[in-house]
Amino acid sequence: MRVKQARAPFATDPRVVADEAAAVAAAWSAPGSPSSWRLTAAQFEVLRDDQELLAIAAMIPPDKLPALLFQAAAAFLVLESEPQPLRDFFPRPGEPQPPLDARFRDEYRSFCLEHRDRLLELSATHRYQMNEVGRCAGLVPALAAAGAAERELALVDVGTGAGLALQFDRYSYHFNGPGGQVRTAGDPDSAVRIETEVRGGAPPPLPARLPRVSERIGIDVEPLDVRDPEVRAWLAACIPQEIGAVTRFHHAVDVVTREPAQMVRGDVGDVLAGVLEAIPTERLVCLTDTYVNVFFAAEQLRSFRALVADAGATRDLDWVSIDPLVPLGASASDNVLGLPTPPALVERNRRDGVFGVVGRLAYRDGHRSGGLLGLAHPGAAWLEWLAG
Repeated sequence: MRVKQARAPFATDPRVVADEAAAVAAAWSAPGSPSSWRLTAAQFEVLRDDQELLAIAAMIPPDKLPALLFQAAAAFLVLESEPQPLRDFFPRPGEPQPPLDARFRDEYRSFCLEHRDRLLELSATHRYQMNEVGRCAGLVPALAAAGAAERELALVDVGTGAGLALQFDRYSYHFNGPGGQVRTAGDPDSAVRIETEVRGGAPPPLPARLPRVSERIGIDVEPLDVRDPEVRAWLAACIPQEIGAVTRFHHAVDVVTREPAQMVRGDVGDVLAGVLEAIPTERLVCLTDTYVNVFFAAEQLRSFRALVADAGATRDLDWVSIDPLVPLGASASDNVLGLPTPPALVERNRRDGVFGVVGRLAYRDGHRSGGLLGLAHPGAAWLEWLAG
């Protein structure tokens, strides 16, 4: 069935959806990215270029990130129904990334048009919730820069989803530098192996050992229990369909199932103060967020910054953020932490699409310090360290 734009008023301007899809496609598979990211980029490129698919995605409200939610819903249906030959373009854990060929665009487009009603049903009952454990590759050097290994850490993850980032010290990290140099951190025996290419001139600092984590607390308006098969299936669809990301997610779910962390349900603005009050003052609190605060409205972000500053006035605290520039998209001009943003980063965001900015604010004895530390691919394909 062909979609007619006059069917119903759009919830989102289709041009906004197309711009969102274009920015994400450019980010996932920028020049120099591994070829395994081409499938993820291709899904967004098909949506970007097709008026009928844009008409479907534009039925999704803007606060639900239409391009991303549409892509996740489509991936969910492909993984669930396994249509051929389309399913064979999508990776399976333990197997190599399948190659793309000229058939993908037409197969994917036809499948989405055929399943229009189901795509909208999924979009109405779900939110885009990507738990990309690879983003922990930016967290590890940020903690090393903080000297966090010298104190027991109370880890508080904002917008934690299923809590995969709360287990960062139980993963294995491989930072692949120029000339085949590989530096490692974390648990060498972990099944969760996170590999990232180190770009730029400054190698990221790595600790001799990861911090001792005494408390693991996740905050989310809707914490997710990966023991529920339906939840796990939806999260697996939100993960980029790239074999490294798919494999990491598969093994990280096993870790979270074995080692569940404390989950706090609620808006961070309502519950963060109470969470911090319950943590012994001798602990170093590390507040983390990855691709969460970027989706806050401007006033919400200002309120969150003030909340962190209030907490830092009374106890030692680090805030490590791995978020794109804000507001999300080509018009971005600021970073989540509210630190000065170099014009070159603003221009790079406009030119290359979305990338993560690794930054840290530290509060010690009521005094604040910090800076922007690095740039990161949204799915850990590369890490570029800015700080020496």
